Amino acid sequence: MPKIIQLDRHVADLIAAGEVVERPASAVKELVENSIDAGAKNITIELQNGGMTFLRITDDGCGMEPVDARTAFLRHATSKIRKKEDLACIGTLGFRGEALAAISSVSKIDLLTRAQGAENGVRLHLEAGQVLSEEPAGCPCGTTILVRELFYNTPARMKFMKSDAAESSAVFSVVQQQALAHPEISFRFLKDGQEQLHTDGQGNRMAAIYAIYGRELANNMLPVDGSWEKLRVRGFVTKPTATRGNRAWQSFFVNNRYIKSRLLSAALEEAYRNQIMVGRFPACVLEIDMPVQAVDVNVHPAKTEVKFLSEREVFDAVHYAVLSTLSRAAGRPEWKTPEKKQEPAPQPQSQPKAVQPPKPGFYQTMQASEYRRQAAQQPVQKPAQPVLASPVQLPRSEPVPAQQSFPLPKPEAKPEARPEPKPEPKIEVRPEPKPEPVKEPEAQQALSVPEEPFRIIGEALHTYIIVEQGEAVLFLDKHAAHERIRFEALKKEDHPIMAQLLLAPVSAELSREEAAAVLENRALLGHCGFETEDFGGGDVLIRQIPSDVDVEDAKALLQELAGDLLAGKTLDPDSLRDNLLHTIACKSAIKAGWQTSDEELRRLVQEVLSRDDIKYCPHGRPVCVTLTKRQLEKQFKRV
Repeated sequence: MPKIIQLDRHVADLIAAGEVVERPASAVKELVENSIDAGAKNITIELQNGGMTFLRITDDGCGMEPVDARTAFLRHATSKIRKKEDLACIGTLGFRGEALAAISSVSKIDLLTRAQGAENGVRLHLEAGQVLSEEPAGCPCGTTILVRELFYNTPARMKFMKSDAAESSAVFSVVQQQALAHPEISFRFLKDGQEQLHTDGQGNRMAAIYAIYGRELANNMLPVDGSWEKLRVRGFVTKPTATRGNRAWQSFFVNNRYIKSRLLSAALEEAYRNQIMVGRFPACVLEIDMPVQAVDVNVHPAKTEVKFLSEREVFDAVHYAVLSTLSRAAGRPEWKTPEKKQEPAPQPQSQPKAVQPPKPGFYQTMQASEYRRQAAQQPVQKPAQPVLASPVQLPRSEPVPAQQSFPLPKPEAKPEARPEPKPEPKIEVRPEPKPEPVKEPEAQQALSVPEEPFRIIGEALHTYIIVEQGEAVLFLDKHAAHERIRFEALKKEDHPIMAQLLLAPVSAELSREEAAAVLENRALLGHCGFETEDFGGGDVLIRQIPSDVDVEDAKALLQELAGDLLAGKTLDPDSLRDNLLHTIACKSAIKAGWQTSDEELRRLVQEVLSRDDIKYCPHGRPVCVTLTKRQLEKQFKRV
């Protein structure tokens, strides 16, 4: 067994730096959080070459004394906590005392700072964590830190860095998060000398949303403000009609700290259940205010993961706050209409009342065998009438109330009508019903598959086709079924995807990271019929789209593809083409809620039941749900 040795201090610092500083965006996050904790009202972030060669953060905070400036670069040196009890109630963004030490160990740093009330400031120059020079300097109150040649002494980390555009987008995302969390602070972001963002710092979160995400998203936001026990949820969520293809635009903050939480995403999306399409996600900017003792932020060095003391309370707070906001929105009357329809729906009670009074309690005491005998005797008693000779039972019940309601006006007309059809229909009716039942099965045979006969019962909610097959009832999602059929047909086509050039280019609003992913994969998108170019500010200009895609859907389609590219779902032309075909098939398929003719329903059912590959839609949703006779009998307590 090899001997255990203690690592060199420099090697240990490099390992620790790898946990805190993964890329330029990590360094920016730590430095900006220090500026916020220092009480800054104006913060400027400048970078060049994605932050790898030049990165500067300037603030007007409280600044540091010369002694504190040197101490700040030591490991585990902090002004945020003093004893272990302080870890249970952390109210600042930084507290670990590792950020400056980690950044300085893998870069060259120049620090310029002056404390409030001090006559002079101090300038420090560090390389690889060592202070090489210290001298007095004249500077405004606050702190300016300049980071050069990041990871110059760790080539293993350098080779994992992405392109300058991707790294710049990651840094910009960090600045966006802090600007949304702290609208009271003015943030200014410059990339390669060009200003990309400038917030006013007036404390209006909607103004920050407008500056970051643009007018379109800001106009589709709904304010949220709710309380749940000791928690308060405030911020903004998008309308159900303004959703995204991914969760990239979901921002959650706990006590002004940006976090990533599956719990909060689940609570948000649960509030939108049945209001948005499957595969679509709402955007949000939500702030959760809670006691510092109820959340643990000391989970990961990045401090983006937290643990809640009561996850149930946090989930309920976010869920009900968003749900109440959506209920107050314009879509609220839509939920009232089904309630009104369900109340008068029990019409069957009025129909039996007209038939059952002559036989009170008859069906309650009779056995099943007696019921079958009665049903068999009824058509024999009235064979003379051609209408009643048909297998449909509804016309039989009509003469009964008719005789009760019109006994006086026409007492003689009905006895005269009865003897007249009796002699002739007995001879003529019997041969006629025989061809009619033969014709009716022929019509039903047109609605059935020869090998798997079925019967279409109807359509529910203009979405689900109800089919009886054998001893089972099938529920078919017509949109999912048609989408799968369209996808399989498009996939069989071997020729490349045809493209159409747009007379008027379409601008798609994306996040910075999404835009960078689209521009980096421009060749892959071109293989699938898309031609894009950078339009600035995170927007991408669409000049060419696939021929099967409508111009109105081009923007939403590119946003969905951008989310997939950002998540790494599409890595080659074939997978990208399949993903594109998924979306094309979805856009061109029959929509849920559309009125569909009987012939279209018949063809859909016939296609689904005759093929084994139509089980799921391209997005993974089931096409058909089966409810057997035994399952139904269990529900009605028959077995």
